Amino acid sequence: IQYKLDTTAEKIWVQNGQVTAVRTNQEMIKADKVILATGGKSYPLTGSNGDGYQMAQKLGHTIENIRGSLVPLTADKRLCQSMQGLSLRNVRIQIKDIEKNKKIYDDFGEMLFTHFGVSGPTILSSSAHLLRYKNIDKLLKEGKIKLLIDLKPALSNEELDLRIRRDFEEIKNKEFKNSLEKLLPKKMIDTVLSLSKIDLNKKVNSITKEERTRLVELLKNFEITLDGFRPVEEAIVTAGGINIKEINPKTMESKLVEGLYFAGEIIDVDAYTGGFNLQIAYSTGFTAGLIC
Repeated sequence: IQYKLDTTAEKIWVQNGQVTAVRTNQEMIKADKVILATGGKSYPLTGSNGDGYQMAQKLGHTIENIRGSLVPLTADKRLCQSMQGLSLRNVRIQIKDIEKNKKIYDDFGEMLFTHFGVSGPTILSSSAHLLRYKNIDKLLKEGKIKLLIDLKPALSNEELDLRIRRDFEEIKNKEFKNSLEKLLPKKMIDTVLSLSKIDLNKKVNSITKEERTRLVELLKNFEITLDGFRPVEEAIVTAGGINIKEINPKTMESKLVEGLYFAGEIIDVDAYTGGFNLQIAYSTGFTAGLIC
């Protein structure tokens, strides 16, 4: 095998429907078989900048809509920026279409507040599901997609209420604004205080059952409006790519150009997190390489 360093593939030459050569910025390389494995459009600094799509398109291939998958989500910036840098562990998230009152995704684990919205493992996984949801861009634009966070998933509403009552009993002469240190991360307290709509200067022993119920509901269903996806360049994988109907799945050879093969993320195949995208790359690369 010859490795060509500092060499950029620029064009695949085809004559009579058959691959004949690859032109680079250095030379013309004769070849009757070529594997196009240039990756998606994620991580452009690695060279995966989408130029493979252009080469395939010039040879007649259809490129399905390129989108970032396993990508952070943009959300209510005012709310998220107030908690920027806060990482939540062992929380349950749920993403809902409030127009249809339909659950799109739920998960348990870690998430992170950022200057633009939310990120972290559970959020990245949710993005792959959101991408596949009908009219998702329109719904996001209209503010109809909500992220609900259960900050205390190990406790039922009744158990959480009991926990809050116990905490308040220990500090019954304190004002409400100074009562949540044991219950919440420091960076989240001011936000929860504001959203609770309970008088900040009220003594905790004067907080009513209705107010406590409202606080419990807030902690069990902390709501954030989602409004979009971060750019594909920030995604872990790329959704979209060369239409799979134009590829022979047994050989990974193009059905349009003899001698042209595809492997990896350039193909319109992506999966959820958990090693599946790596497996797609390994399997398609092995198949194409075995034939070539």
